[in-house]
Amino acid sequence: MKPGRRAPAFRLQDDTGEWVSLKDLAGRRVVLFFYPKDASTGCTVEVCEFRDELPRIEAADAVVFGVSPDSARTHAKFRAKHALPYRLLADPDHAVCEAYDVWHEKLFWGRKYMGVVRSTFVVGADGRVEQAWRDVPHEGHAAAVSAWLRGEDPPVPSPPAPAPRRRRAARKE
Repeated sequence: MKPGRRAPAFRLQDDTGEWVSLKDLAGRRVVLFFYPKDASTGCTVEVCEFRDELPRIEAADAVVFGVSPDSARTHAKFRAKHALPYRLLADPDHAVCEAYDVWHEKLFWGRKYMGVVRSTFVVGADGRVEQAWRDVPHEGHAAAVSAWLRGEDPPVPSPPAPAPRRRRAARKE
């Protein structure tokens, strides 16, 4: 899915049970962020960062939707727990994830499985992809999307904290 191409159409149920389609959003700029799983540590950080960036994203005349293979029911609990002001779309058969090419084989602790590669797409009012970010970190990405929408440079991420130094135990003599 490259910028300039028509975004794949979709019709998904949101966390309230309502249906949302890209066709219904025609004429609006849409931010679709795909994440692996409700209530996981990284995904919680990501959805909360999109929540916190929402006023700046809306100021850029865009609407936000999170998409994952979880059910509408788990989305409702997740959204309520973290006071998310935008809707979460359920893609339990991962058809939309596949259409946006974010459903891939992954490897975790030697085990292979299929899952969502964290990615974000901005779909323009004309239904074409304006920007695509693939395999993004959960932390700091929402601010980068927000900055891009406003035509600003993305924020510079903070360097990771240094690992604590291990002390050697004193030798007994």
